[in-house]
Amino acid sequence: MIIGVPKEIKNHEYRVGMVPASVRELTQRGHQVLVQTQAGIGIGCSDQDYIDAGASILDSAEAVFEQSQMIVKVKEPQAVERAMLRPGQILFTYLHLAPDPEQTEDLVKSGAICIAYETVTDHRGGLPLLAPMSEVAGRMSIQAGAQALEKSNQGRGMLLGGVPGVEPAKVVVIGGGMVGRNAALMAVGMGADVTILDRSVNVLRDLNNQFENRAKVIYSTAEALERHVLEADLVIGGVLIPGAAAPKLVTREHIAKMKPGAAIVDVAIDQGGCVETSKPTTHQDPVYLVDDVVHYCVANMPGAVPRTSTFALNNATLPYIIALADKGYAQALLDDAHLMKGLNVIDGKITCEEVAEALNYPFHDPYGLVKA
Repeated sequence: MIIGVPKEIKNHEYRVGMVPASVRELTQRGHQVLVQTQAGIGIGCSDQDYIDAGASILDSAEAVFEQSQMIVKVKEPQAVERAMLRPGQILFTYLHLAPDPEQTEDLVKSGAICIAYETVTDHRGGLPLLAPMSEVAGRMSIQAGAQALEKSNQGRGMLLGGVPGVEPAKVVVIGGGMVGRNAALMAVGMGADVTILDRSVNVLRDLNNQFENRAKVIYSTAEALERHVLEADLVIGGVLIPGAAAPKLVTREHIAKMKPGAAIVDVAIDQGGCVETSKPTTHQDPVYLVDDVVHYCVANMPGAVPRTSTFALNNATLPYIIALADKGYAQALLDDAHLMKGLNVIDGKITCEEVAEALNYPFHDPYGLVKA
């Protein structure tokens, strides 16, 4: 198979779909890998590194898209990239379609086979291709939140961990999944007063065992969420419903009653955000105010630490890339029900129930459309 790796073009996105070691794995299996020049520069990998791994370097994204049977990316294709997709071409990347009707419409029109990292599952019910970026984003959320609390960013002017004689900041983490767990880990490590809210008693038991007395774990009711959010100096939104738009748990009314200068980091913004006043921002312009509450809603947080993020992501994606290349998309999907969950669009039809429901498209059973 001919596999293409274009340079990412989203604002301040420095990750790349494949590292040289992944390229080498594929070229040694007889596949051809086409990499756009300078695609790996943001992670410290030169064109020569890719050439040494067996790749061919092309001068433009247009050439990569035109010559490749499968495109491997990190972020959702931007409009100019979506225009280059063609029927039957495989796209393997993060898509986050539920809150993005324009992208969904373009992918439906393209006729491409679009497999989303974030809806691939595993035998434990997890999301193995989302997990590494959730780990990164969760840990980064505390860094971002700490900066948002600084007075120069219109925050409350608080140090997360306080100092002897001064109370630490109150950090409330909504959602005890991969994002929330990693956010809490960092916040506890910095000495903050941490509360984690979740609706799964099993998750709360697990978190309680992990953190012991270093973080409070609370069952999330409407009353508990409101009380803790209004008391918080920093709120981390880490709620995820796989494939679907994130629920708006923190309302505009909550924001209006929060402490002036409090901060929110909405890690769920890729799926529309779990805060009613959230809107996507960029690394270039990451924060804005609503009712004197600082909002940090960068939609590609792990892009700020691209080397760590790219290598972590490739560790997870490589087995699936190999399967798609070795077997062809149809056989790879039919052989792996968890990879089939990643199929969002094929032949102009939506095959992810959550996306179909969110955007009012008819849902099509993927097994009826994928033929070996």
